[in-house]
Amino acid sequence: MVTSPDEARLAQLRRLRLAKDVMDRDWAEPLDLDAVAGHAGYSRYHFIRAFKGAYGSTPGQYLTRRRIERAEELLRSANLSVTEICSLVGFSSLGTFSTSFKRQTGLTPRAYRDLYVGRAAAVIPGCYAMLWYGGRDARAPGSKDRNSREAE
Repeated sequence: MVTSPDEARLAQLRRLRLAKDVMDRDWAEPLDLDAVAGHAGYSRYHFIRAFKGAYGSTPGQYLTRRRIERAEELLRSANLSVTEICSLVGFSSLGTFSTSFKRQTGLTPRAYRDLYVGRAAAVIPGCYAMLWYGGRDARAPGSKDRNSREAE
């Protein structure tokens, strides 16, 4: 079957969108580039080229931007330390997080928080933010998980 160039381009964009959806959904998790590329049906290197051609940035740059956007939200609204936020949004290194944050926003995470805290609604207590984002132990203090209840 012969397809037009437009149809081929749309098919490519659909496949890239599948991989982009994985990054949008699992942004806080460590993502394997080969696995993400597999969602689009590409090898790692072809995926990087195709993704950059379609979206204007590499998959790594896109994922970093998404994580920094989430960190901005948490810095404005949650009573968590910069280190906790770094971990929650998927960075394994505080130095990398701070450098990436400053490159994207022009401010360090602390300076960003100092600038924006108090301008939004009341700050969310850190324990609730941790539960919402699934950080550390996602269960509420004192609660039992389903498996321990079934064993009783």
